Amino acid sequence: MTGLQTTHTFGVMKQILNPSSTSGSKRPAIFTIVGASVAALGLALAGTVVAAAGSATAAPASVAAKTPGVVKQLEAATPKGSSKPTVVLVHGAWADTSSWDGEVTYLQDAGYPVRAIANPVENLTTDSEYVKDFLDSIKGPIVLVGHSYGGSVITNAAYGDKEVKALVYVDAAAPATGETNGSLSGSDSILSKDPASTLFTSVPEPGAPAGVDDIYLNEPIFVNYFGADLPKGQAEQLWATQRSASTAAFNTPSKYEAWKTIPSWFFISTGDKIITPTSEEAMAKRAHSTVTLFHGGSHLTLISHPAAVTAVIASAIKATSH
Repeated sequence: MTGLQTTHTFGVMKQILNPSSTSGSKRPAIFTIVGASVAALGLALAGTVVAAAGSATAAPASVAAKTPGVVKQLEAATPKGSSKPTVVLVHGAWADTSSWDGEVTYLQDAGYPVRAIANPVENLTTDSEYVKDFLDSIKGPIVLVGHSYGGSVITNAAYGDKEVKALVYVDAAAPATGETNGSLSGSDSILSKDPASTLFTSVPEPGAPAGVDDIYLNEPIFVNYFGADLPKGQAEQLWATQRSASTAAFNTPSKYEAWKTIPSWFFISTGDKIITPTSEEAMAKRAHSTVTLFHGGSHLTLISHPAAVTAVIASAIKATSH
C-alpha cells in the first residue's frame, strides 16, 4: 500500500496521492499526513483506509458503498447546522456530463446538491457565459469544478461571482488572461507532438467562420493517451460516443482569471498525456493552488478513480465552509 504525503510547495500544501501499484487491484490505499495537520489540509481521512485505487471502470450507482470513507469525508466537510454548497461540475472536450457519474454519486450520497452541466465546447467566451448564467440560477455558495477544457471555462465563468467559494481543477487548464486552452497542453503532450491529421478527424462546422471545424479524437489517440488507464473496451466505447469539440474553443483567448481571487485546488494525474503534469504544475504554481498529485491515471482519472477526485472536492469544501 502507498499513501498521501504532503510537502510545502508553491507556497501551499502539495498532496501526493499514490494509488495501489497493482493494476486493477482492489487493495485500498492508506492516507497519511506528513508535515501538516489534518485541519490544514481539510482532510478527514488521515489514518483511515479508503479504496483510492480500484477497478478502472465507470463508477456504478453503488460506488459510494465501496468507498464509504469518501462519503464520510464529505459529510464532515460542512459544519453541522451549515448549509451545504452546491457543487457544479463542468466537463471537458470529447466528453459529456456522464464523465462525472462517480463524483455525482458520492456527493449525492453525502447529501450535497450537485449539478453536472453540459459544456457546449464551442467558444471559450460563449461557453463561459453559458456556465455563468447557470451559476446565477443557483442560490447560496458554490464549489465549481472543471475537467480539462472545463478548467478554462470555470476560470472565466467564476470571475466576479461572490458565491463561488472554491475552484477545483481536475487534470485541467487554468489560463491567464490572453492565453488559449490550446496553448496549455504542454510541450510534452501528445497534442503538441503529433500532427493534427494523426490526432483528429475534422468535420466542417455549419455556419462557422472560415477555418473553424468540429474535431473528434482519433481512436488510437483516445484509447492510448486520452483514456489510457481505462480498460480498452471502455475506452473504445467512450471514443465511439465522444462529442465533438470546436477548434474555436481551443483558440479563443481567456478574458479572465478567477483563480487570482478565488481559492483553488489542482488534481494532477502523473499519467496524463493530454494536459501534462509539467504544464498543470506551472499553472497551479501561479494560482497558488493546493495541489494533489495522483500517481498514475490518465486524462480520464475522473472516470477511473472518482473517489480520489471527490476527496479533493471534499477538501475544497471543508477549507471554504464556515
